[in-house]
Amino acid sequence: MTGETTRRLRLCLRHTALLARCPRGGSPLQTTRSFSSLREGKRAGLLWKTFVGISIGAPTVAGVKYAVSEPRDRRKMRVGIEGFGRFCRSLSVGLLISVDYWWTTNVALRGLDESSPSYLAGMSACHQRAADHIVEGAVRNGGIYIKLGQGLCSFNHLLPPEYIHTLQVLEDKALNRRYKEVDALFQEDFNKTPEQLFKTFDYEPIAAASLAQVHKAELPDGTPVAVKVQYIDLRDRFDGDIRTLEILLDIVKFMHPSFGFRWVLKDLKGTLAQELDFENEARNSERCAEELKHFKFIVVPKVFWEQSSKRVLTAEFCEGCKINNVEEIKRQGLSLKDTADKLIRTFAEQIFYTGFIHADPHPGNVLVRRGPDNKAELVLLDHGLYEYLSQCDRVALCKLWRSIVLRDKAAMEKYSNALGVTQYFLFCEMLLQRPISMRELGLSNILSREDTSYMREMAVNHFESIMQVLKSMPRPMLLVFRNLNTVRSINISLGAPADRYFVMAKSAVRGWGKIQAERPGMLPRLWVFRWMRTTWESLKFELSLRSEMAMMSLTRSFLNLLSRFGLISLDAEMYEYLR
Repeated sequence: MTGETTRRLRLCLRHTALLARCPRGGSPLQTTRSFSSLREGKRAGLLWKTFVGISIGAPTVAGVKYAVSEPRDRRKMRVGIEGFGRFCRSLSVGLLISVDYWWTTNVALRGLDESSPSYLAGMSACHQRAADHIVEGAVRNGGIYIKLGQGLCSFNHLLPPEYIHTLQVLEDKALNRRYKEVDALFQEDFNKTPEQLFKTFDYEPIAAASLAQVHKAELPDGTPVAVKVQYIDLRDRFDGDIRTLEILLDIVKFMHPSFGFRWVLKDLKGTLAQELDFENEARNSERCAEELKHFKFIVVPKVFWEQSSKRVLTAEFCEGCKINNVEEIKRQGLSLKDTADKLIRTFAEQIFYTGFIHADPHPGNVLVRRGPDNKAELVLLDHGLYEYLSQCDRVALCKLWRSIVLRDKAAMEKYSNALGVTQYFLFCEMLLQRPISMRELGLSNILSREDTSYMREMAVNHFESIMQVLKSMPRPMLLVFRNLNTVRSINISLGAPADRYFVMAKSAVRGWGKIQAERPGMLPRLWVFRWMRTTWESLKFELSLRSEMAMMSLTRSFLNLLSRFGLISLDAEMYEYLR
């Protein structure tokens, strides 16, 4: 018993000694916390090591992959990184402009009369800042952004003048690329450098467009040519830029629900993509030349297929000045009226008859030079963006334009409905880009201050209705509107010497007559019958227009006579009509 007790005592003393050697622990909870802190420390250390590893490893791997990749793959990597930069730049420009307008209207100019000089000066400065930001962003982004900026230039009756004057620099603005990029593109497409393909090649571009730059060169036989070279990274960045614009438009729609233009970009995406195929552009130019060959004043540069590819277009070199260069046109001794008339007739022929429509006829794409007859000759360039309008839509558009000029309200409504639009009067004003008075037949080519104010107020106050009209009409009409707007803008820059509405109405009538004369049957196949049908329709239109104008003038004179003799009393509206 004593021995057992002694062994237990020794065991207890041994345990006591062991416990004495160890530091005193806390409570069970404290012990648990210490183990948890230890685990959290290990986890934090692991996360830190992972972060450092990724931060160092990912760039290293990417750098190694970039170093060993082919030049084309390297370019795609750069495009991806630069695309994020373009997105951030576009977003910042949009936000900066939005904040600037909000601050100007709600803080800086708050309480001021909108017609006061201080308010107008403040808004003008705000418009100028916004336009400067847009130009800077478009030039730095390049490509499709410049093309969108060019499209805005044709809306000079809706946008503030500060925008128009500033955005005009985009017509010939682009990023000049290095010589090595031009050589690399030729190597990829032809397995030759430009100097090997041409007798001479000037690496300094003579013009820069939104999608390409133009170089002057000579073929091996000495023929001078213009070589249009696409920016080498444009195809790689196109999809990314389109997605960027879609995201930006989604953001704009979220901030301003009525401002939904994403569907426009969706509809035009395929058409814009066709511009990147220069072989398609070459086919378009040849078709345009064939369909307009009866206009002896039209020149479409000849394409040289052996020196062309999907990214390089080689065509005949043509001299000329931009069609809005009034001083140079006058210096050549050419008539502004003749120049404007030929421009309007050319594109009216495409819209109302051929249906194959040049959708980007801005001043940089139409040159003017003296022809063999010592009159104006037009050189049509850049055939990448075209739209086709079906025959049934062309017939409806021909009759609609005629009915607008004749102020035939019933016909205006009928043919607007044929184009899918129910708000016919708004549609007609959008089509002509000017107010329409049903009480007078004349249409001035230059908008008065009141007309311009009316159009801008219509764009603001009826924005949702305008959007509905745009969605209702045939999709090709979107680019037809762009064509009409651009031609109208050029005519105004020349001083509006030609009656655009009347010239286009005559073209519409002739176009409809040609379409009718080409219907199946034996008789329409005879050119004499076609000529007679077209001439008869044109004559009927002019007789109708002149008789309507004469009847309106006679009615005014008769009412004035009755008023002077006191036989009738005229209200304010009737006085305005007589005036």
